[in-house]
Amino acid sequence: MRGYFGIGVERLSKPMNAGNLFRTAHAFGAGFVFTIDAEYSVKRARSDTSKSPDSLPWYEYESAADLTLPQGCQLVGIELLDSAIELPRFRHPLKAAYVLGPEMGSLSPELVARCAHVIKIPTSFCVNVAVAGAIVMYDRLITLGKFGERPISALPRSLAALPETADPWADNPGRRHPKRRG
Repeated sequence: MRGYFGIGVERLSKPMNAGNLFRTAHAFGAGFVFTIDAEYSVKRARSDTSKSPDSLPWYEYESAADLTLPQGCQLVGIELLDSAIELPRFRHPLKAAYVLGPEMGSLSPELVARCAHVIKIPTSFCVNVAVAGAIVMYDRLITLGKFGERPISALPRSLAALPETADPWADNPGRRHPKRRG
């Protein structure tokens, strides 16, 4: 995948949520993880079975003002704000640091002010912090990864494996070809 990303949390109070998020970030190939005024301990976050801070850089910041990012890295807040860009319409920066807020709250106004972008997942209500992070990381992967375009329509598995030149209806004269009339 092109570029790099990091992901972090602000004022998170449940280490298990951070552990889930950081384990998922490790699996998706994050370049770093971080916390801002958050409670995190590898021992207490038993959900991070990959022990991501042993495998990738982990940065701790006391406040939003202390957050430092690599040059050219854009901070992207993930928050349910009316002004936020819906994830399906968002173009991920090649160099990004995503940040999520606390379980029972929102990103601080100080941190939102530092964000180059604020995005939201189009859901009816908030989802778990680790789930939200996983959705954003997956969206980054499918939009910046080298997967090519998705098919226009869903084909049955047996038809999807046929070469483009094959006629899947040739062996079944009783079934009407979608481009032929009659």
